Amino acid sequence: MQFIDKSKIVVRAGDGGNGKSSFRREKFVPKGGPDGGDGGKGGDVVLLVDENINTLLNFRYNKKFVGKNGENGETKNQYGRCAEDCIIKVPRGTVVKDASTGEILADLTQEGQRVVVAKGGRGGRGNAKFKTSSRRAPTFAELGEPGESRELILELKLLADVGLVGYPSVGKSSLIASVSEARPEIADYHFTTLIPVLGVVRLDYEKNFVMADIPGLIEGAAEGVGLGHDFLRHVERTKLILHIVDAAAVEGRNPVEDFRKINFELKKYNEKLAGRTQILVANKIDLPSAQEHLAELEKLARDEGIKFFAISAVTRENVKDLINYVGEWLDKHGQEVEPITADDDVKVFNLDNESDEVIITRNDAAEFIVRNKNLEKIVAMTNFDNPEGLRRFQFIWRMKNLDAKLKERGIKEGMTVHIGKMQFEWRE
Repeated sequence: MQFIDKSKIVVRAGDGGNGKSSFRREKFVPKGGPDGGDGGKGGDVVLLVDENINTLLNFRYNKKFVGKNGENGETKNQYGRCAEDCIIKVPRGTVVKDASTGEILADLTQEGQRVVVAKGGRGGRGNAKFKTSSRRAPTFAELGEPGESRELILELKLLADVGLVGYPSVGKSSLIASVSEARPEIADYHFTTLIPVLGVVRLDYEKNFVMADIPGLIEGAAEGVGLGHDFLRHVERTKLILHIVDAAAVEGRNPVEDFRKINFELKKYNEKLAGRTQILVANKIDLPSAQEHLAELEKLARDEGIKFFAISAVTRENVKDLINYVGEWLDKHGQEVEPITADDDVKVFNLDNESDEVIITRNDAAEFIVRNKNLEKIVAMTNFDNPEGLRRFQFIWRMKNLDAKLKERGIKEGMTVHIGKMQFEWRE
């Protein structure tokens, strides 16, 4: 199966149904009161974690998801039916970002976890809801509120207990193949592994852990050289890093320098990765040339204060000791998945945050743009062809003190004001 770990999608929630404007008309009731029902709520767009999905492949061609609209209200105070939510199943470990701002909207790490990424519009109220002691026969009803829409970036960051990192061809794929049922492609050329591979390592009948073979990193990976960012993303979740080096220096590189260069890339990409617990694993000790580097690598591990193992993934020499130590370490230090937190330049967005502040700006044509979420909803839900609906909006305009705020910004007679998708000509 093809592995896709990043995708951009567009989501649009359903619109609310329109409220009904009607009056009770029955025999012997010549002047029945208003009985228009409310419209139904539009369907939300919901992301749901499904354990049976482990890639974002479903989003390669299917990139637009639209919720259903709520039904309109009817006479006799009959409410419109609310629309069902649009459920989008995603793999565990998916990070959801707003495509336009980079804001992190959600970090989905638990099976069954769900998040509403676009809220369905509220159903418009029927005219029965606007009846008061002074307004006995309102003729207006609200239109349904438009559903939210946004463009999202989905990023999959693998949820593995242990991550294998190192230069290409140091033996990561051979190691994960020798200790799990995973069967990555293994060959004598660079970047044989082009996608992360997950393997379950069983210690006994009750204990196991997940190991991820992260494709080979190279110098400059933190700047995106090669497939750097695509690979480094998957190291962030791991609790323990097995840093694999080629003790035999088959490629002619110095394994000590390899260790330092890869750690430099990890630190540049994410400071937290530099502090994550590592085990230095010298592989390929079955080759004669490995002996000349083992003492130097063991000293490097002592200087770094980390555990050292010399193994051969091919002959399985010392592999069991390494895996048992990893299992013991996870028993002591294993913890829940650490949620993704925002960097200094990326804000974690609260989907429920709605400020009531009125913000007035001007566009290139010197027109006035009024931004306020509640006011934009009211504009979208008002039937301006209905005189009573128009008067109600004018009342809300005065309550928001918009005239004074616009005058402060220098508005003049006849200038244009935009609120949501509507535009108005301002008159004194």
